[in-house]
Amino acid sequence: MNAEKPPSTRIEDGVFLALVLLVTIAFAWVIEPFAAAILWGVIVAILFAPVNQQLLASMPGRRNGAALLTLLLILVIVIVPAIVLAMALVQEGSYFYGRLQSGQINVAEIFDRFQASLPHWASAWLERLGITNFATVRDMLSDGIASSFQTLAGQALSIGQSAMGFVLALGVMLYLTFFLLRDGSNLVAILDRAAPLRATPRHALMQQFVIVVRATIKGSLVVAIVQGLIGGIAFWALGIPGALLWGVLMGCASLLPAVGTGLVWVPVAIYLLATGALVKGLILVFCGIFIIGMVDNVLRPILVGRETRIPDYVVLITTLGGIELFGVNGIIIGPVIASLFIATWNIVTRMRRPGGMEGPLADRTE
Repeated sequence: MNAEKPPSTRIEDGVFLALVLLVTIAFAWVIEPFAAAILWGVIVAILFAPVNQQLLASMPGRRNGAALLTLLLILVIVIVPAIVLAMALVQEGSYFYGRLQSGQINVAEIFDRFQASLPHWASAWLERLGITNFATVRDMLSDGIASSFQTLAGQALSIGQSAMGFVLALGVMLYLTFFLLRDGSNLVAILDRAAPLRATPRHALMQQFVIVVRATIKGSLVVAIVQGLIGGIAFWALGIPGALLWGVLMGCASLLPAVGTGLVWVPVAIYLLATGALVKGLILVFCGIFIIGMVDNVLRPILVGRETRIPDYVVLITTLGGIELFGVNGIIIGPVIASLFIATWNIVTRMRRPGGMEGPLADRTE
C-alpha cells in the first residue's frame, strides 16, 4: 500500500499544478490576437500534410525543401486565388451598392413589378394567408437590402483600413504552417507524451481531430466552392446581374445544411417566373435542383466518408453557434467541436463497457 504523501509534498504539487494552469492561461492570452491565424495554420498543415509526406519521400532528408515546396503550392492554389476572388467580390459589391444608392436598382419598383405580375391564384392565396399589406413588405425589403449593403460596405472599408493587420496575420499563418509541415511529426509526438490521458483514448482523440478537420474542410468548403461556382456560372449564363456576388452568397449558404443554396436561387427563380421570364426561371430551377443540389448529395459522402458523419441538424446548430461565437472561423470550429464531442462520449461509452476500449476504435489507434 502506497504511503500517503507528506503535507509539504502535497502543497508543492498543488502549487506546481496552479503554476502550470497559470502559465498555460497566460500563454493563451498572449497568442489570442493571432488565434485565427494559428487555427488556419493548423488546419492548412493538416490538410497538406499528405502532400508534404509525398514530397519528403521523393527527396528524403530534405525536410526544409519539402515544407517550402508545399508552402509554395498552398500559395499558388489557395492563398492567391482567394485574394483575387476577394478583391473581385469587393469591387462587384461596391459597384452593386453604387447602383443601389444612385437609384439605378430600385428595389421598390422591382417589388411592385413582381406584385403586379402575380397570377390571380397567387394573390388570392396570399390574401387567405393574411399577406395583403404589400407596401409594408416592400418598404421592409428595401430598407433591409439597403442596410445590408451599407453594412457590407462598412466592413469592406474596415478591412481595407486594417490591411496591415491582415497581411501580418497571413504572414503568421504561413510562417506557422511551414514549421508545422516540417516538424509536425515531432510536435505530435511531444503533444502525445504531454497529454494527461491514457494512451488509447489519447490516440483516438488525436486521430479523430485530424479526421474531423480534413472531413470538415473537404465536405464543407470544397462543396461550397463547387456549388458557388456552378451557381455563379448559371446566373452569368442567364444574364442575371452580379453573378460573382450571387455565386459567393450561394457558396456561403451551402455551408448551412437543409436550406443551403436554395436561400439564394429559389427567390431569384420565383421572381423570374413571376415576371414572365419563364424559360430563365425554369432553367434556374432545373440547375438548382438537379445540378447545384445534387453536388451536395454526391460529393459530400465521397469527401467526408462514414467516420465523421454527424446529423445535419447538429451541423446546422453548431455552425450557426460557431459563427455567433467565433465569426467566420466558427464555420470550422463549430462542426469540429461537435464531432469531437460525439467522439469523446463514444470513447467514454466504450471505456465503461466490460471490454473497455477493445474493439474497432481501439484497433485504429494502436
